Amino acid sequence: MRELNTDLLEKSILGTMMQENYLILDAGIQPEMFLSQVHRVIYQAMKELANAGKPVDYVTLLTEVDVGDAGAQYLTTIAYYANPEKFEHYADMLLDAWRERQKSAILTEALSENWTIEEIQTKLDQLYTSNMTIETSIEQDLVNMAERPFFPEKMDDFIPIDIEELAKMLCGFRQGEVTIIAGRPSMGKTDVMNHFALAAGMMGYLPIIFSLEMNRKMLLERLVALTGNINRLKMRNPYKYLSEEQKNEWMDTLSNLKNANLHIDDRAGLTVRQMRAQIRKLMNKYPTKKPIVFIDYLQIIACEEDRNNPYLNTAYISAQLKKMAKDFHCPVVCLAQLNRAVETRQNKRPVMSDIRDSGNIEQDADVIILLFRDSYYERLSPEEQSQPQQPYERLEFIVAKNRNGPTGTAYARYYKSTGRIVEEEKG
Repeated sequence: MRELNTDLLEKSILGTMMQENYLILDAGIQPEMFLSQVHRVIYQAMKELANAGKPVDYVTLLTEVDVGDAGAQYLTTIAYYANPEKFEHYADMLLDAWRERQKSAILTEALSENWTIEEIQTKLDQLYTSNMTIETSIEQDLVNMAERPFFPEKMDDFIPIDIEELAKMLCGFRQGEVTIIAGRPSMGKTDVMNHFALAAGMMGYLPIIFSLEMNRKMLLERLVALTGNINRLKMRNPYKYLSEEQKNEWMDTLSNLKNANLHIDDRAGLTVRQMRAQIRKLMNKYPTKKPIVFIDYLQIIACEEDRNNPYLNTAYISAQLKKMAKDFHCPVVCLAQLNRAVETRQNKRPVMSDIRDSGNIEQDADVIILLFRDSYYERLSPEEQSQPQQPYERLEFIVAKNRNGPTGTAYARYYKSTGRIVEEEKG
C-alpha cells in the first residue's frame, strides 16, 4: 500500500475550501488535524473570514487576515489541487491520519508513564469521539412530542405524494429514507420519476435528478411534454408538429417548468461520492429549500471500490445511498431494473426478489415500489389494434416494502404518449 502523501491531501482540502467556501465550516475539521503548520495557519485564517461572513479567496486571505509564511505563490499553488467531488473522501482521510498520529502519541505516553489498560482505553475512546457532537439524551425529543395528540400533525418530515392511494400507505417521501422504484425496461420508471420530481418542485422543494442513463436533452424534452401535456412524438420537431394552440402555450409551459426549479446532472458513470458533492453544493446554494434526490438508475451507478461482482457492488452502493439519505436528511428515490425472471412466470407481477443484482436492497431500502402494467404484456390481434384504444393504461404501484407503514397496491392512469400520471377515477 502506497504511503499517504499528507501534503497533497491537505493542499487539496484547502484548495477545495477556497473554491467552495461553505465547506470551511461544514466539514467539521479542526486546525490541529493538519500536519503542516503552514496549512494550520491558512485554515485558521479561512475560518476567521468564514465566521465573519466574508468571502474566502486569494485576495481576502492575503489582505484581510494573517496567513503566516504562506505567500501569494503558495496560495495560488493550493488552488490547483481543488477537487470538490473527492472532498468528503479526502476529509475522512485527513481525520484518519490525525487519529493515527494521536493514537501513536497516546501509546508512547502510556508506555513512558506506565498507564493502566483502562486509562489507555479511555484516552482512545476520547480520541474517536472528540470530533463528534452527538446529542444522545431523549429529553428534548419528548418535550417536542408533548403536544402531538392535541394539534394537527405537521408533515415536515415528508414530501407529499399527489397520488391519494399511494399517499395513504406512504404519507410521502420521508426525510432520510431511501425509496426504490423498480420495473422492467419501458414499464414507465422514468416517467414516474419525472412525475414525482415535477410535483415536488411545484410544491417548493428542491428536486435533484441524477440521470445516468438518459441525456439531459432527452430528459428535458420529456419534462416539457409532461408539463405541457404534449405528445412526446411532437417534441422531435415542435416547429412542424405542435398545434397553434400548443405553440401559443409554449412559453407558459417552459415558464411552469422553470418554476419547478429542477436540477439535472446527466454525467454517465457517477459514483455516490460524486452525487454527494453535487447535492451538498446545491443545498448550500438553496439553503431554504428541502432537497429530494432522484437517481436513474441503481444498477449503473459506478462503484468506487469495484469488487468485480455485480451483486457485491450493488450491495455496497445500496448502503451508500442509505447513508447519503441519512447524512443529508433528505429523501432519496432511486430507480432500479428488474431481472428477466419475471418474464418466464405466468403471473408477471413482480416481487422484491426480481430486482436485478438485488444485493442488500431489500434490507437497506425503506420503501420498495414495483411498477406493473398489464398492457405491457398484451399482444393485440390485428382486429383489436384497428379498434379505438383508451388513451391511458392502468399503472400499478405495488408497495412491496414499507418500513413505517402498510404495504399494498395503488392504481393510477398512465398516459404513455405524454408521460402524465393521474389518479384513477373511483366508482
